Amino acid sequence: MTNKFTSSRNRIFFSLLVFGIISNGYSQEEFKDKFKAVPPKQKELKSKAVVSKIPDPPKVIPYVAAVIPENTFVVPKNDVIVASDVYHRNQDLGTFKTTSKTTKVRYRDAAYVDGDRIRTYINYKVVDYEVLLEGDFKGFEITLEKGINRIDFEALNEGFAAPNTAEFQVYDDKGKLISASQWNIGTGYKATIMVEKE
Repeated sequence: MTNKFTSSRNRIFFSLLVFGIISNGYSQEEFKDKFKAVPPKQKELKSKAVVSKIPDPPKVIPYVAAVIPENTFVVPKNDVIVASDVYHRNQDLGTFKTTSKTTKVRYRDAAYVDGDRIRTYINYKVVDYEVLLEGDFKGFEITLEKGINRIDFEALNEGFAAPNTAEFQVYDDKGKLISASQWNIGTGYKATIMVEKE
């Protein structure tokens, strides 16, 4: 019995609610004719004409190709090199400057000991007429003259294996190495070192 009562009560309440909403919507009908919207105030808009500047077209510099230089490259010929002719000439071992008063020159056979013999000169004067190059260093000390001092090594033979080969070293009076290199010369040719005293 309570269920029936509650359900009928809910139906009545729902009906009243719907009726109230509908009647409320129709109650505003009277304002429709009388309502007038307030028009907005009109202001004159001031505008400035915008003139866009069009940039000048870029300057076109015509391309002019540079003059291509003439090819002067010379293709080397495949000349036949004869090994025995390579060392049949004098050999310049360089010019070296020093402030040293004296210098030590040492030399020995560069490859293997094969009986190479040399003659040594200082400023065109013979120091040793004949020196056999061995595995250990040999040499001499000279007092340097102001200017250029010339040291020549002349090959007296080419030993068992040509050419006459030797390793040499040049030191100043403080024991500092000035030069070190090798010579490869044929019989009768000279290897020359120039030491310039400043």
